[in-house]
Amino acid sequence: MPQHARNTRVCRDCDGFANASITTGTRHADGTRATLRVACPACKGTGHTAPAGVVRVGR
Repeated sequence: MPQHARNTRVCRDCDGFANASITTGTRHADGTRATLRVACPACKGTGHTAPAGVVRVGR
């Protein structure tokens, strides 16, 4: 029997690639490169959006 994948909603702002590491080109004193880590503000770094009935608004 074929297996069916779960149908999860992918964030439309980041297309599922929610986290990115950007190298700045500068180096720290120990020789490692300085990087910036950025998460998608729409899905808060998860890559998925919640179904419409599950979203909580307010307090």
